[in-house]
Formats: sequence, C-alpha cells, structure tokens
Amino acid sequence: MSWNPAISIAPVTRLWRTLAFRLTAGYALAGLFLVFCATASLYLVLLTELERSTDLFLADKLHVLRTMLRERPNDWDALREEVELESAARRYEHFYIRLLDEGNTPLLTTPGMAEQLDLTDFASQIQSHPGRTTPMMGRNGQPFRVTSAAAPVGSPPTHTDTIQIAIDVSQQEELLARFRRRALAILLGAFAVLPLIGYWIARHGIRPVEAIAATAGQISSTNLRERIHPEGYPFELASLAGTFNKMLDRLEESFERISRFSADIAHDLRTPVNNIRGEAEVALASARTIDEYREIVGSCLEEAVRLSNLIGDLLFLARADSPLTHLHRERVNVAELLGGVREYYEVSAADGGISLTTALASEPVMAELDRTLMQRAVGNLVANAVTHTPPGGSVVLAGSAEGATVRIEVIDTGVGIPPEALPKVFDRFFRVDTSRSQASGNTGLGLAIVQSIMLLHGGKAEIASQPGQGTRVTLRVPVSATSSR
Repeated sequence: MSWNPAISIAPVTRLWRTLAFRLTAGYALAGLFLVFCATASLYLVLLTELERSTDLFLADKLHVLRTMLRERPNDWDALREEVELESAARRYEHFYIRLLDEGNTPLLTTPGMAEQLDLTDFASQIQSHPGRTTPMMGRNGQPFRVTSAAAPVGSPPTHTDTIQIAIDVSQQEELLARFRRRALAILLGAFAVLPLIGYWIARHGIRPVEAIAATAGQISSTNLRERIHPEGYPFELASLAGTFNKMLDRLEESFERISRFSADIAHDLRTPVNNIRGEAEVALASARTIDEYREIVGSCLEEAVRLSNLIGDLLFLARADSPLTHLHRERVNVAELLGGVREYYEVSAADGGISLTTALASEPVMAELDRTLMQRAVGNLVANAVTHTPPGGSVVLAGSAEGATVRIEVIDTGVGIPPEALPKVFDRFFRVDTSRSQASGNTGLGLAIVQSIMLLHGGKAEIASQPGQGTRVTLRVPVSATSSR
C-alpha cells in the first residue's frame, strides 16, 4: 500500500481551518512570547545588576587604596592587610590586587594571584582597556573581571604607583547559569501548559458561536421561529445574537408577507383569468348578437388590462431592485410635472366629486429627475388619494424647494390610515382594507412603487395620517444627481 501525502495533509489542513485551533495557537504563541520576554528581561536585569555590583566593588577598592597611598604612603602594614590578607578572609568572590611602582616592579601582591591568573595576559588586558572593567578568563577557566588605575603617592605626590585588581565572578556565573536552566524549565512548562489553557479558553469562547451555528442549522423556510438566547454571552456575541434574532424576525416577517402575497396574487390572477374564461365559454355556448359579443370582448379586455397592470407593477419592482437600473435624468420643472399629473386625474376626481388642485412656490423649482418615473410616483399617490377621499373632499398637490432637495406633497381629506398600519404602508403587497382593495383591483403595490422610485433617486417617502382626517404623503428628492450621493 503506497503512502499518499495528500491524505496525511488533509486532516492537518482541516484542523488549521478551525477557529478553535487558530485561537489556541494564538493564545499559546502570545503566552509563550510574554513568558519569554519576561524571563529574558529578568535575566538581563540580573546580569546588569551583578556586573554593576562588581564594578562598584572594584571602584570602591581602588578608592580605598588610592586614599591610603595618598594620605599614608608609609603605612605598609595597612597596605599589606588590604592587599594580601583581606581577600583570604572572603569565602566567595575572591579578589587579587597587585601594587606596582613606576618601573612596573611589584611592591605588594595578593598571595596566589600568579596561580590564578596569567599576569602577562592580565597586564596586556588592562593596558588595552585603561580605566575600564573588562572580563578575563583565569588559568583554571574561572571568569574574572579586571581593572587598573594610577595612584599618586604622598601629598603632595612624589611619584605614581599602579593598582591592578581582579575579582573572581564564578559565583555570579553559576547564579546566571541556574537562572537560565530554570527559565528554560519555565518555558518548556509554558509550552506544555499554555496550549491546554488556550484550547480551554477557545472552546469556552466559541461555545456561543456554536450555539448560533446550531440555531442557524435548524432554520428553514418552514421553521423561522428558532431564536438564540444570549443570556450570559459576552457583549460582542450577545450583540451578534441580537442581530441574528432581528434578522430572523425580518425573515419571518418577509416569509409571512410573501405567503400572504402568494395567496393574494393567486386570487388576483385567478379572478380575471376565470372571468375571461367564463365570458369566453358563455360566448361560445350559443350564437350571440354583435352587441353581445362586443360586451363580452369589452369585459375580457377590462380583465386583461387588470392582469397587464398587475404584471407591469411586479416587473417594475423587480427592475427597481436590480443594481443595474439606471435613471434617465433630465432637468424638470416640478410645477409643470405636478400640473400634468393634475390634468390627467382631473376628470376622475371630478367624477367622484373631489377637488384636485395644486399649491406651488412662486419661483420655479427645477430638479434633475426621471420624468416618467416621477410622474408615476406622484400619479400613484393621487390615484390613492382620489380612491380613498369621499365626495366633497379635496386633494392638493404641493411642490417647493428645501435647500438641496425638492419636497412634493399629496394631501387629501380622505378616510385616513390607522396608526398601526402606517409603518407598513410602503411594504409590498400590504393593503389596509383587504376586501375593499380586492374589489377595486388594488394589489398593494402602489406605495411600494413610490418608495422604490424615491430610493432610485436617492430620496425618501414619508406619510402622516389620522383616521377620518386625511393623509399627507411627502416625497423628498435631491435637486441634482450629485447631491443624492
């Protein structure tokens, strides 16, 4: 059986793509980096402090010897005690001192210095770094730090001697070595423990995400009532859960609206089709006069027009939702546009006993609009107003400029709209009075078309109404295409 590397790599690739693995790796790497930085920083601080302590000790020794040579140059007992005897009394960190005259002849030397240090190398080492403390290895491999300084003898000085000092720092190196071993142990322990902690944190953190995913997996067109309960979730995931629940609310509402629309549209389509079919069957059942045939054809034509209008509205809304839809803008006089709409609906308004007038600004109001679409939007509003205004009422078309926008209003004194229905009147297929709307052939698409036209222009439609007192619909649209962006 041959080994297939793709089969071995696939599980690793799937593991890397999981959020838990990535979070675990991130937590572990971040933790290891912090532990490494902390231990490295402590090591550097310890190293610096040990070197500083050694340098201060050497500086203090030089100061004592230089003071003695300056103030008590003939006190050889004190000098001998300082150079030859004090180091022997120390258990750790032995130091060695050599005092040389101007001819580099040794005057005093700490016993055992020649056995510990190569004095020739020692002299060259301190000559290459005068006045500085430098490291040096002893004959037996132990580390030293060495320095030297000139010491005037007498006050006033009669000549100048040289002080050479070396201190054994083996204990410091052992301390640093122990620290490095323990730091390595800490890093290895962190390498073993941090991934486990990171995995626990990751699993605990993504548990709400898994709950959201599980809920989403149960959602279907027939089951939109599932909701996420964000109690106890972190703020960010609680916000996500709330947003997800609101999305489900909107989806559920949309599905219910589409279901209602499907039933309504099926009825709206079935009724004229059945009427056309019935009229045709009656016409074909027996011989008819020309007038009877004419009446039947006229009835079929009315039903066909109703079907055509319904299909046209649906196609318009579908095109309006497309991002490829473009407006044919032109410079339009709003007063002329409203006047044309008034003339078109003037006869039907007069037949219903309704006064249809315009209220326009004294100065011309110009805007870059799609004339055909704006005529349709205002026409839909006027048609609704005339339909829902009783005889003796009035409908007013008003237009004015508001800075960079144009305001168009259609105000009627009709039956009004209940407050609970106002938020939904621009929804597609929504009808306030279902029975009356069906009788009049209204499918609830008129105001949805108005809103779509306003959105295409970068504007908006607003409505205010009081039952029994009338309705005011306000269209606000930018004066130019650039101001709508």
